[in-house]
Amino acid sequence: MPVIRYTKDHEWISVDGDIGTVGISDYAQSQLGDVVYVEVPEPGKTVAAGDELAVVESVKAASEVFAPVSGTVTEGNAALADDPALVNRAAQSDGWFARLKLANPAELDGLMDQAAYDAYLATL
Repeated sequence: MPVIRYTKDHEWISVDGDIGTVGISDYAQSQLGDVVYVEVPEPGKTVAAGDELAVVESVKAASEVFAPVSGTVTEGNAALADDPALVNRAAQSDGWFARLKLANPAELDGLMDQAAYDAYLATL
């Protein structure tokens, strides 16, 4: 079963082996409103934890999606080009932005699990 972790910027990463799938939480998509455009990274792009990974634009604002951990992009979600609203409908499943080959799996230890993220949301 994949391990899922969250950042305080509302990104999630679901890790299976050494590959992490990155997206934004349901809370984040609800704050953005209707997503109208998504720019996903190209395979081969290397990112450090905290680097910009993707850009999402909604009717309200444009926002960066940051890499929760360091790694190399193996895939961008091409489905978002044709259907950016997938982020709104399925933020924590089919609306993912990119897959990364993890450079340092120990970075996951600095992220929140579901219970910690839920507690964090309760403070907002």
